[in-house]
Amino acid sequence: MNDPSDVLQQRIGHHFAEPALLDLALTHPSWLQDHPATTASNQRLEFLGDAVLQLVLTTALFETFPDEREGELSKRRAALTNGAYLARLAHEISLGPALRMSVSESATGGRSRDSALEDAFEALLGAVYRDGGFAAAQRVILKLYGDLDARLHAVIDDTNPKGQLQERVQPHFGNNALRYEVAHIAGEDHAREYEAHLYLHEELTGNRRGPSKNPPKLRGGPAGGPGCCGSASGVGRRHDQMRSS
Repeated sequence: MNDPSDVLQQRIGHHFAEPALLDLALTHPSWLQDHPATTASNQRLEFLGDAVLQLVLTTALFETFPDEREGELSKRRAALTNGAYLARLAHEISLGPALRMSVSESATGGRSRDSALEDAFEALLGAVYRDGGFAAAQRVILKLYGDLDARLHAVIDDTNPKGQLQERVQPHFGNNALRYEVAHIAGEDHAREYEAHLYLHEELTGNRRGPSKNPPKLRGGPAGGPGCCGSASGVGRRHDQMRSS
């Protein structure tokens, strides 16, 4: 059976000249409780890795999207570096099984916990930087992210559904055409379920039920369907129908 840290090095494409750096990057703070002789966790490397990641992605986005303004570039970078997304990348490289953490932390799902994975992911990048320099860290980061444009297309709609819907509707219906309403709340405090309604010119055109108050997604709800707001062309068709009615 392959050692998880060996698998990890293969997946990121970097083999550590100083294995102690990798061990430190994989050391969750809880490990120190069970191993008093260990004096440091991965938190300092996490701090370093965060800075390295920001610089590499900022440079890559600056070069990939030469015509975009600072605000849009910042939004793209945030989508690719938020905690949930870093945890997703950590899952992709099987970082969880390689973590060094206490028995109790591991037993309660620590290896799959987003907070532990995102911290360790940044610590891993910090360790690569310390082990091989900026060029090595840049190579690893760009390898893990791959095609940035494709990554962004997969996440932007999910990170800001209301903004994406507004962008599609506004050219045809104006700034105040949409209205969102939380129609129903059910469940205990720890397991709330919300029903959200979407109105276009006060006509119910979509709804969703789930654990958040997010508006119905662009793919449309039962009342409006995909032809309502699922695409710019769909919005245009509905605009023509309303003008002729």
